[in-house]
Amino acid sequence: MPKPAPPPEPEGMNRKKLLLVSANRFAVPYPVYPLGISYLLSYLQSRMKNIEIQVLDLNLYNDSEFIAYLKHYKPDFTGVSLRNVDDVSSLSKEFFLTGYKETINIIRNTLPQTTIIIGGSAFSIFPAELFSFFKTDFGIFGEGEESLFKLLNSILEGNPDYSIEGLVYQKESQTVVNPRSQYLHSLDVSFSDDLSQFYWEKSGMMNLQTKRGCPYDCIYCTYPLIEGRKVRTLDSDKIVESIKDLYFNKQINYIFFTDSVFNIDRKFNYELATKILKSGVNIHWGAYFSPHNTTLEELRLFAESGLTHIEFGTESLSDQTLKRYRKHFSVNEIVDVSDMCNEIGIYFAHFLILGGYGETEESINEGFENSKRIENSVFFPYVGMRIYPGTFLYKVALADHYIDPEEDLIEPVYYLAKNIDYSSLKDRAEKTGKRWVFPDEDVVTFMKRMRKRNRKGSLWHHLKK
Repeated sequence: MPKPAPPPEPEGMNRKKLLLVSANRFAVPYPVYPLGISYLLSYLQSRMKNIEIQVLDLNLYNDSEFIAYLKHYKPDFTGVSLRNVDDVSSLSKEFFLTGYKETINIIRNTLPQTTIIIGGSAFSIFPAELFSFFKTDFGIFGEGEESLFKLLNSILEGNPDYSIEGLVYQKESQTVVNPRSQYLHSLDVSFSDDLSQFYWEKSGMMNLQTKRGCPYDCIYCTYPLIEGRKVRTLDSDKIVESIKDLYFNKQINYIFFTDSVFNIDRKFNYELATKILKSGVNIHWGAYFSPHNTTLEELRLFAESGLTHIEFGTESLSDQTLKRYRKHFSVNEIVDVSDMCNEIGIYFAHFLILGGYGETEESINEGFENSKRIENSVFFPYVGMRIYPGTFLYKVALADHYIDPEEDLIEPVYYLAKNIDYSSLKDRAEKTGKRWVFPDEDVVTFMKRMRKRNRKGSLWHHLKK
């Protein structure tokens, strides 16, 4: 598909220009639509008439094309969104910060005068460390819409406001990270035709959020660091309007809700599903679910509104390991909700962590045995736990002398339980008779083949035995 060209120079106007860059180029098993930038764009465009805004997605440009775009557009401000630090796999260990550094260096070398502001989920996990690593002008961690709006306005007024929540900046020789306490509850989002076409073709889905924040306390998880612990449901009418735009105007009929856990707020989810049903759209959708807090009646309603795929953040099929991972459900609940999905006809997969904190040979064998109780699923196991600062696992790893206090953990460090025969995991998984897909299995070739057949949506259910 043709790449979006930079806009022509505005005539008779003296507006400043902002370029929002999605720096992510990781496309395993498929490229992911830069949803955060779409929310930023919509928020800023509705509030800032004194600034022109464009979006550039590096999944569509090589470096020479990127440089040409920068030279033509000459933005006064360049916002760079960093999606992931690495691939969170102890088997492949792909590290993305070197590529991000090259991107930021291109911007700085091409446009020395532009103000560079970094953000995104990767930055929100390591705000101080990555701000020092990239040496940009400003950073924003966590929810970025209002913070970026205030920052740009204050700079345009000639007096940068250093009190903005979530702002990261340099004060003398120190990196300052402002705390965050306020969050948004109503957000518009709009999707460009060019990006929508690209991601619909390449990934077969579009993304939306219905809520932000996670109240749970899983030992390893960074969602509370990125979005906060307070759950904020977004405006259900606006969500449905976005779905209608995708369906009626862009002919897109598969949506993945990217909430950290979709099934947190029963009342809101019932309201949203009911409004989707009344909207006249005929979509399919998927989401991340917890095995906890879901009834058969709710799943029937969700299925009626278009739910076809659930990705369960299960993490273990051993009760003792679930407790050590600080999960809030049991193996019996996992089996029960799996049975409910099978009864209704919803595809589902379980994502697991083998060898995390507290795991033993006994608990791993228990998990493999319990997998036999679950029919028609795909199991996606990760090996070991990525250690992130600010998590309970970080405290455990310090106490166990697994890491040193001086380590910044930007380069991946994994907590791997001792006395586990990791070399036999795949063989033990195979003996269960179930479909286990480890991170180093090549599923990309399969996914591309299915996309060429014009298969849309999540495709992992085709991997089932």
